Amino acid sequence: MIIPFPVKSTIDSRRSSRSYKMIDVEDNVMKSIKDFAKSMEVPFEHDVEIRFFKADPTKTLYTVMKSPPDNVAFIAETDIVSISKVGFIGELLILFAQSKGLATCWYGHYKLVELERLMPHLQSPEQLKESNMGYGYSKGVTTGRRAICITPLGYYEEGGLRLMDRFTKKTSSFRRKEIKELLENPDEYEKLSEDVLYALDLGRKAPSAANSQMWRFGYEDDFRTITVAMPVGYKHFKWEHPNVDIGICASHIWLGLIDRGYNPSVTVNDESGRAVWRFSV
Repeated sequence: MIIPFPVKSTIDSRRSSRSYKMIDVEDNVMKSIKDFAKSMEVPFEHDVEIRFFKADPTKTLYTVMKSPPDNVAFIAETDIVSISKVGFIGELLILFAQSKGLATCWYGHYKLVELERLMPHLQSPEQLKESNMGYGYSKGVTTGRRAICITPLGYYEEGGLRLMDRFTKKTSSFRRKEIKELLENPDEYEKLSEDVLYALDLGRKAPSAANSQMWRFGYEDDFRTITVAMPVGYKHFKWEHPNVDIGICASHIWLGLIDRGYNPSVTVNDESGRAVWRFSV
């Protein structure tokens, strides 16, 4: 399988951005992103919808940053597996956008009323009442398909960063735990192949809410299968969708294995209330 962007350098350079120039994405760039969304190949069945929409240059939608004109929503059911698939598929689109010179930011606490005004997608007015204090939607499995997360698509504007964002950009948002810290069994680190370590290194660089890095890497079948999931019972203090982050991490691992010449079989299941991804090589 051919990935249409350089895997390692794109992952290494990608950062969440909270300041954008208030200009449209160039037509040819937007066309390439939409074409990629239509033709994207992933190693599993899914019903995730990628929907592009326009927004006004206000803080009404994202609340902590002004919306650039171009944005994307990832819509799916709200069960654990579907939510995690949103992370996998959405990250592929985000990385492709990064390779085209655009900035992005995974965002789940959007203002639901504003998103519905800009991009009608709910099946009934009652769904607006299920939002989490008006932001995103209620925790847990809810009725119907929802925008699980959204992201701006635009050009980075460093001058617009808040002081706190500038501090975060230079400190915690770039820090990543070492692979050994993220293994379910750190004592067997030396048994992992160079190719597996390459894929896990890309996995540990995935973005996560408040840089929590909740993923844990395991292995099965005499190290021929990699697993990634959060610990059983894990709860983030604020972010209701850590399984999105697990899907993002899983996409990085898959890209790493593809980049090393493998064509891994991929499965994802709900186990103990969490998404567990498996990559068999």
